[in-house]
Formats: sequence, C-alpha cells, structure tokens
Amino acid sequence: MKRRPIVAIDGPAGAGKTTVSQRVAEELGYVRLDTGALYRCVALAAARRGVDWSDQDGVTQVAEDLAKRRAIRFQALGDGNQKVLVDAEDVSVQIRDQAMGQGASRVSAIPGVRAALLALQRRLGHMQDTVVDGRDIGT
Repeated sequence: MKRRPIVAIDGPAGAGKTTVSQRVAEELGYVRLDTGALYRCVALAAARRGVDWSDQDGVTQVAEDLAKRRAIRFQALGDGNQKVLVDAEDVSVQIRDQAMGQGASRVSAIPGVRAALLALQRRLGHMQDTVVDGRDIGT
C-alpha cells in the first residue's frame, strides 16, 4: 500500500496552526485534519447522548463509536475553510462555541478518547493527502 503524504502542523494554543494549515492544505490541494475539531465533536456527541464529560468510560465509548463508524468527516469548501460533519450533519458552528471548547479540553484528557481519535487520525491520514493541525501531533 502506497503511503500518503502527511504534513503535521504542531504548536500551542494561539500559535496560528489553523491559519498555517489552511494555507498549506489549499496550496497543496490536501485535506486539512483539525484534531481540535475531533475532540469538539466527541464533546458534542457526548452531550447529545446525555454523557457527562467527567464520565471517562462513557465518553470513551462515544469516541470509540464515532471512530469505528468513521462518523466524523471533514469537507473542504475550496476557500481554505471546511465543514465538519458528524453523521452527515454539519456541526461546524455548534462545535466552535465556548461550551464545546471547554468540553473538548475535558474529553481530550481521557486516555481512551485520545487512543480512539489517534486511530481515527491515522486511518484518515492513510486515505488521502493530509495536513494535520493540532497539539502533540508531531509525536
């Protein structure tokens, strides 16, 4: 199987990862994988299912389910931006509110969630040429 190119943009919050990754993806014609959006999607899905973000087992099950079904998708809009879809629903706006940011911070600390999303990131990266942006992705 041919390995697909993956460009990693890593750095702390507020470093400009999103801006750089958008431009690189657009220039190269790659798909941008926003790892922060993945955690926000897990937080949203957990909230919708009535799973408290402090319930490590419950949130891990949500993340594993989303990853197994490949329910989270990114759709390029052609202008450097993208839609984030969960089960084919555009959740781009919902995941960007302050509550989902707080939820993402909480669920990202759960080892099972990190493992499930890492496996998903690897699968997505093998499917297409990808620019990945997020914290701790270069390791």
